[in-house]
Amino acid sequence: MLGAIDMGLAPSRKNNLSKRIIQHWDLYMLIAIPLLVLLVYSYVPMVGVALAFKNYKVFDGFMASKWVGLDNFRVLFSDPKFLSVLGNTLLINLYKLIFQFPLPIILALLLNEVRKGFVKRITQTLTYLPHFLSWVVIAGVFVDILSPSTGIVNSLLRSLGISPIQFLGDEGFFRSVLVTSTAWKETGWSAIIYLAALTSIDPELYAAAEVDGAGKLKQIWHITLPGIASTIVFIIILRISQMLGSDTEQVLLFYNPLVYKVGDVIGTFVYREGILNASYSYTTAVGLFTSVIGFTLLIIANKVSSKYSNRGIW
Repeated sequence: MLGAIDMGLAPSRKNNLSKRIIQHWDLYMLIAIPLLVLLVYSYVPMVGVALAFKNYKVFDGFMASKWVGLDNFRVLFSDPKFLSVLGNTLLINLYKLIFQFPLPIILALLLNEVRKGFVKRITQTLTYLPHFLSWVVIAGVFVDILSPSTGIVNSLLRSLGISPIQFLGDEGFFRSVLVTSTAWKETGWSAIIYLAALTSIDPELYAAAEVDGAGKLKQIWHITLPGIASTIVFIIILRISQMLGSDTEQVLLFYNPLVYKVGDVIGTFVYREGILNASYSYTTAVGLFTSVIGFTLLIIANKVSSKYSNRGIW
């Protein structure tokens, strides 16, 4: 009896789906285009992951190269250079998370309190502008500013009786330069998402808080921050999942042999070993390892957030 009912329903469901596709074909086409792009540029290249399990030789080709299983990963985990690079990448991204991440939130909160429209627009334009500059331009600016002979920073230090500092050649300062340059470039642009989240907060909550005698700081703590908490959690989860990522272009433009020990990251390591030394299989293993760890960190961060704050990506 139930089987007959199911068999009767199945064709009708198929017919309804066909009718919906025909009726809304333009909407389905809009969905199909980005799905096709995602398939071509994100999923088809995954076939290349097989290089991580081969001893790839350019002249042998992809298919004829010898299969070596997990040998590349064994070399990877026993390579002291990679372990050093892994530590540098984690530290630099941790510094960026701790010191750079709060800046867009603070900027958004400050801009939200500006009542003069002209002042607010000018401030936003000036803070957004560095995002549209390439790392080549920004590296040139910072090299000039931090130059030990002509840079404005060292000129100021000399006027205070302090010896010039080789910021880009000193292991103790190099990571700070990376974090500072990233903050200068991205703080204004990253603040946009928090400004958008602030628009969803009911203004009547602030009016009620003022009636109760709450000042600006209490309003920010009890209304504004809880109102954008879900956005903050979302961004934190994404940032944690990118802990093994690195701004390769930034590091390539800033670092030099004097700071390889503290500045070499996974991106520059892959560039040097994969492109310059043609170790394609080895660097594919590095890329696969970082992707798996990044995905694992994303899952863990989302689980922890969902458990303790009842907020998560899914």
